[in-house]
Amino acid sequence: MNAGFARKETYIRRVLAGIAGCSLLFLALIMLFLFMEGLPVFKSLAPLDFFFGMGWYPTLEPPEFGIFPLIAGSVAVTLVSGVLAILLGVMTAVWLTEIAPSPVRRICKPLIELLAALPSVVVGFFGMVVIAPLLQEYLDVDTGLNLFNAGLMLAFMSVPIVCSVAEDALYAVPVTLREASLALGATRWETTIRVVVPAAFSGIGTACMLGMSRSIGETMVVLMVAGGAGILPASIFDPVRPMPAAIAAEMAEAPFRGEHYHALFAIGMVLFLFTLLFNTIAQRIAEKNRQSPD
Repeated sequence: MNAGFARKETYIRRVLAGIAGCSLLFLALIMLFLFMEGLPVFKSLAPLDFFFGMGWYPTLEPPEFGIFPLIAGSVAVTLVSGVLAILLGVMTAVWLTEIAPSPVRRICKPLIELLAALPSVVVGFFGMVVIAPLLQEYLDVDTGLNLFNAGLMLAFMSVPIVCSVAEDALYAVPVTLREASLALGATRWETTIRVVVPAAFSGIGTACMLGMSRSIGETMVVLMVAGGAGILPASIFDPVRPMPAAIAAEMAEAPFRGEHYHALFAIGMVLFLFTLLFNTIAQRIAEKNRQSPD
């Protein structure tokens, strides 16, 4: 009997290892294809001109492939959405874990997580049809399709991720810490701010990094509501063109294996590295949280 269980356990381990290996293989193949198609652009274009060039004009003769305004647009949109999503997501997580009654929590938590299931095209359509006219009318801006609108819609999509991960981190704080703080005379609010949140800080940091990683890689929303202008933004109400929007808008028009085609894949390489950076930081924060003593 024990030998049979051992064989089954070995078989299950091998199946799981094979599945994990397939996932890593697919990721490696995607990376390989991305770099194979993106690196050829540097045969005819200096890396500094590509990364720090101020003009993205693929239809000119000769074409210009400077992606610095696209990088700046992606970073600006990610920062705006990150600030909004972190504030809303963390505050909602604190409210759910420390303040909201159990019946309210059971209703609100699934509704918040349901926001993550909304298709990005629906969120982008809402930002384009509803939010953009409101921004134009009440803030008197030139166009409602701008950096702030894109950041707001991306924050709307990132809040469920930030809230869910931060809530798990807050729930993981031992009850004894709360009880000890209350026993020493601290109020419930002081216990939450000075004890619970600092104790869950690593998990909250992971939630923030994952939310920002979600924002920087989103395509449809920024394509629909960011404005599509490849310029350096001077304010949060200027139109921008983040890197995913440039890839989605131009890939169908780029000649196969042409210079424009390779430049778009090179943008994909940069976007992949940004996403990898955010995920690596989140992983390091999570590991630090697991290694920290109770």
